[in-house]
Amino acid sequence: MYIPKAFEITERRVLHEFIQAHSFATIVSNSADEMLASQVPLTLDHAGGAHASLAGHFARANPHWRALERSGRCLAIFSGPHSYISPSWYDSSPAVPTWNYATVQVYGKMRIIDDAAWVTGLLDRMIAIYEAPQARPWRGLLPVEFRAKLTEAIVGFEIEIDRIEGKFKLGQNRPLEDQRGVLRELEHSGVAASRELASMVRLHLGITADDGDRRAELGAAK
Repeated sequence: MYIPKAFEITERRVLHEFIQAHSFATIVSNSADEMLASQVPLTLDHAGGAHASLAGHFARANPHWRALERSGRCLAIFSGPHSYISPSWYDSSPAVPTWNYATVQVYGKMRIIDDAAWVTGLLDRMIAIYEAPQARPWRGLLPVEFRAKLTEAIVGFEIEIDRIEGKFKLGQNRPLEDQRGVLRELEHSGVAASRELASMVRLHLGITADDGDRRAELGAAK
């Protein structure tokens, strides 16, 4: 991934937290004659490999896992919030439109695990993770035969991470007043992803609420 130095994220904790917060990933790999891509939820295991590992599952009917059973090498792309950025939001000029976003890309070797007990354990972990924020968490209780039939329809996998890259393009290359202007517009956007991006800008650029308020006052005074 092309990463200008201003946008590069290398802190392992930040990368792992991003993966956990945006765990629905796109897995990309090469087969003999084409590229393959699948979108799947993944869980992060800090105990595996030098960079931890990822676990997930494919539908058995998805041919992607067969190709990965042979080759193994893959890329997992985790996408975060993103937004169009208008030059009218900047104090400085001239300027052009751009797109701000956050992403983490993980490279590694996949191991296919076609084992019902392992897959069942994975499903239990994933249910616990994704049900935890619910007001009334589903406990995963299903008739034994029904659950066994569904489990047979999927194949598990682990990815041992050997490289991880983070790119948070949040306007770090712009003057502070431009950053404040962008933050103000993102926070007042009607688009949820833009407001989520605003939260990342505050966190990673260290812009406080007072900064945003000051930018609004400057705008009103013009």
